[in-house]
Amino acid sequence: SWYNRAGVERVMGFCTPEEYEEFLRTVPQFEEMLMNAGTTLVKLWFSIDRAEQQRRLDRRRSNPLKQWKLSTVDLLAQQEWEAFTRYKEAMFAGTSTPDSPWIVVQGNHKKRARLESIRYLLSNAGYQDKGNAKIDLRPDPNTIMRFHRAVRRID
Repeated sequence: SWYNRAGVERVMGFCTPEEYEEFLRTVPQFEEMLMNAGTTLVKLWFSIDRAEQQRRLDRRRSNPLKQWKLSTVDLLAQQEWEAFTRYKEAMFAGTSTPDSPWIVVQGNHKKRARLESIRYLLSNAGYQDKGNAKIDLRPDPNTIMRFHRAVRRID
């Protein structure tokens, strides 16, 4: 993700403090330019808790078909949990705007998170016959929520 600059790259030292600050300063301007040019911008953050991350990492380690997915960053994820959380929250606070908010998806349950994300996208998109949908398009507010600056420690 392009937003890795504000999290992974900062925590792991892949960018300088100056590059990190410039990123946070310019993201809202860049997103505004994209939207002014007609781009629909939706920022979904799939959030899992620390225990679920550990379970997923353990499954990757033990599954020969998934071991290729493990990276150095993944292997340090649990050790750096607090730093990742701190920088993620700073990214949300610095880059979530009224026109381009972060939508946080509680992702411990993968299938539910994916289905509710689709429901969110469909409920916010305009398309022909949308009003004739045979299902409720409103996403579950316990799974999908808009980031608010007052929210802390969402994981």
